[in-house]
Amino acid sequence: MIFGKTKLELRVGIFVFIGLVILVVFILSIGGFKTWSSGYHINLSFNFVNGVKVGAPVRFAGVDVGEVKEVKLEFIPEESRSNVDLDIWIRNNIKIPADSTVWVNTLGLLGEKYVEIMPGNDYANYLKANECLIGVDPLPIHQIFKNAESILHNLDDGIAKIKNKEGSLGKLIYDDAVYNELQALVTDIRKNPWKLFIKTKEKK
Repeated sequence: MIFGKTKLELRVGIFVFIGLVILVVFILSIGGFKTWSSGYHINLSFNFVNGVKVGAPVRFAGVDVGEVKEVKLEFIPEESRSNVDLDIWIRNNIKIPADSTVWVNTLGLLGEKYVEIMPGNDYANYLKANECLIGVDPLPIHQIFKNAESILHNLDDGIAKIKNKEGSLGKLIYDDAVYNELQALVTDIRKNPWKLFIKTKEKK
């Protein structure tokens, strides 16, 4: 009786163990962990990363090849500025040319932030483990709005100058003399198209 009970407990224990193993493998697969893959780490240096977080995807030529493992904010006393270092993991079979360009990209307008690496042309030199690549800082959203505001301001100034009959376009639209001269020129060309082929003699 005791032997039968022990045998049943052993079977239950084995069943539970197999279930736990399957569960762990499933969780690791869903989470995108690189437990079963080999790779190497490189460092990316930015002044501004626009909200990149640990676990963010890393793309090389538009293909997912790794992820951000660590985000470190450091202060550089010599330059009196802060610097953001990203420690990223890259699959072992991916070779990144040393002259590649890297920046922070966004999925959609307000979507997930990820690291984009555009391959360079120096295929003779690849980044080795723990080497550093300087990134191109993304444009902050407030700077985008500021640039848009500046463009609209310049547009308003241009429209105001046209309405005030200032500049070439304003004179062309509102000045009858300029309009009449242009109209006369067009009429003359239509009547005498051969004048278009006459080269103006240079004054000596």
